[in-house]
Amino acid sequence: MNIERFVLGGERVPAAEGKTFAVIEPGLGQPFTEVAQAGPEDVERAVWAAYRAFEEGKWPRLSATERGRILLQAAVLVRQRSEDIAVIEARNAGKPIRDARGEVALVAAVLEYWGGAANKIFGETIPVQDAGLEITLREPIGVCALITPWNFPLVIASWKIAPALACGNTVVVKPAQLTPLSVLMLADILMEAGLPPGVISVLPGPGSVVGNALVTHPLVSKVSFTGSTEVGSQIMRLCDENIMRVSLELGGKAANVVFADADLERCIEASVFAAFGNCGQDCCARSRVLVQRPIYEEFVERFARRTAALQIGQPLDEKTEVGPLISAGQRQRSLDYLVLGQEEGAQLITGGTVPAMPNDETGYFLQPAILTRVENKMRVAQEEIFGPVVCIIPFDTEEEGVRLANDTAYGLSGSVWTQNLGRAMRVAKGMRAGVLSVNSNHSVHTEAPFGGYKKSGIGREMGMHPVQLYTEVKSVFFSQE
Repeated sequence: MNIERFVLGGERVPAAEGKTFAVIEPGLGQPFTEVAQAGPEDVERAVWAAYRAFEEGKWPRLSATERGRILLQAAVLVRQRSEDIAVIEARNAGKPIRDARGEVALVAAVLEYWGGAANKIFGETIPVQDAGLEITLREPIGVCALITPWNFPLVIASWKIAPALACGNTVVVKPAQLTPLSVLMLADILMEAGLPPGVISVLPGPGSVVGNALVTHPLVSKVSFTGSTEVGSQIMRLCDENIMRVSLELGGKAANVVFADADLERCIEASVFAAFGNCGQDCCARSRVLVQRPIYEEFVERFARRTAALQIGQPLDEKTEVGPLISAGQRQRSLDYLVLGQEEGAQLITGGTVPAMPNDETGYFLQPAILTRVENKMRVAQEEIFGPVVCIIPFDTEEEGVRLANDTAYGLSGSVWTQNLGRAMRVAKGMRAGVLSVNSNHSVHTEAPFGGYKKSGIGREMGMHPVQLYTEVKSVFFSQE
């Protein structure tokens, strides 16, 4: 079995003392490669390489146009190798191959966006009372520690790496230990596209070791983390001493608010995938479906019928709509919540069993599950399960729908289904979430900001908003006296 080396300062290197870990293929429940495991000493080397590349190297001193050209060339290479990358992403993360192809295309689009945006990052000219000229400059922060999750490994890595580089920073990336392979591939592509030495490192390994060493390193100026709210809270505390800049994209318990006048045919199809796409392992998953009472019974029946018809299968099967969960532990978490929900009084109406798969595969599959008779105060309606479990909850009035949607510690995403424009506007304004869609389940757009309210995080990725995350503002006054 090959051993994937990690990237340190722009070069592939082996782990110290030959330390490796197995990468599991969720569809089979078996390892399919080994990866060199980074340790604290590698963090030290990577951060120093990034610091020297920032302080003395040419990357921050290149013209913004030149930095953009390198990102554009990386996008070309991603598109040329898209099928190879998609196959690795599907096998490593358990994604249906069709979804993986779409995500690779999104990565290329993100690189293209920031390739074009790099020379459009600028400051202001400000009228002031004193005689002279006041301007602001946007300058790179320095070494950025980027910590990415296992559910969308490559996509979310690109959301952080591309803007950080476009702004002139250097980066050390800590991918999730479960899914490091596609991020390593992206680093190779960026280096091939012309990224100078020292500008990027990718250090796979345990978060408690590699992640903690990164976010407490005094030479790191900025931390960007995507993951659970619990870990995000710990990272904020670890960053306190060095007063690091921090942005966090954390958990969610999104509401899908369906009014009686909704186009049910469109709504049902979109809502099923809004809940069970990526096997429910999505911080934007619309796992609380709030349905106005006049259509509640019809909605439940049609939603359950479409859910039961979902094609569960191996990631590389073109027919697969829902693949496996990432691990046995993540599947057990969903099963435990289903037991808990029923103990709380909810009714399981479909799914929640481990399916019998062809050829006796031992992957981490689970039939998508629907719970009814759910009250919003129940733990299954309040806590992020991160698996294929949906709660369907009735409501009566518009005001009650908004109240239930907001009755959660999270505020990342959500949907509203209605053909009444005025209602759509009122409800969208009333829901306290960072990303909403009306008559759609589509939350993510390369050109638009992405991030959450409340415990769903701090800061906005996507669009031009990351410029605020990866630059410092310098104010300069030129006296004319």
